[in-house]
Amino acid sequence: MTDPGTVQEFLDGGSVDPAVFTLRPDYRAALLAADGIVPGGSDAASDALLQQAEAAARAALADQRVEDIPHVAAWRDAYRAFGAKPQRTRNSLEALLRRAEAGLPRVNRLTDIYNAVSVLHRVPLGGEDLGSYAGAPRLIRATGTEPFDTVADGVSAVEHPEPGEVVWCDDAGVTCRRWNWRQGRRTALRDDTTAALFILDALEPMTDEALLAAADDLAAHLSRLGPDVRIARRVIRADAAGAAGAPG
Repeated sequence: MTDPGTVQEFLDGGSVDPAVFTLRPDYRAALLAADGIVPGGSDAASDALLQQAEAAARAALADQRVEDIPHVAAWRDAYRAFGAKPQRTRNSLEALLRRAEAGLPRVNRLTDIYNAVSVLHRVPLGGEDLGSYAGAPRLIRATGTEPFDTVADGVSAVEHPEPGEVVWCDDAGVTCRRWNWRQGRRTALRDDTTAALFILDALEPMTDEALLAAADDLAAHLSRLGPDVRIARRVIRADAAGAAGAPG
């Protein structure tokens, strides 16, 4: 994608099924798309940001358990609401916080950035390769027939979500299972990704202001990844179809 309007149109086509809002009326999705990225692997800047996130996680967990952090606890409740067991399938924020003591993964600079922002702002955050999408992103309660391209025991596999499971998907299948648990291979960020979609998931007690601050921080880091980076945003919430932000 090279036209900023095209990126915004992609976000404007995104949706959250009413059945998801019935499950959690407090849910909000902040969608952020970035185009014109100069691709690359992990670098000194992304490593420094991850070190900052690791230090923040250690400080946060010095006097409380991971599961007692308010936004982590809210996501555990959300998982139980659609039948998932949070002790077995942890939301992405909890999974990262539990890894921070030993060290967060270094993958590529796009993944490093969004993982660090996730930990720093304590919000589940996923990143996808925009060029690999087939249609707009949708958050739905699965029928159980949708394909999910993944790896099982080191071998490529196609799995299917449980009926009623909350999943992100596009026209080709599931892109992320259990709301923000595991992303698929097809749309995974790569070292050569030049256009990316990021999804920030919020539940109460996270405020709208805190969610937008996390999106602002992510946008600031992404804007440094090339002279021609363009960013578009949108927030989807239950009380409106979603306010489309101007390309930034």
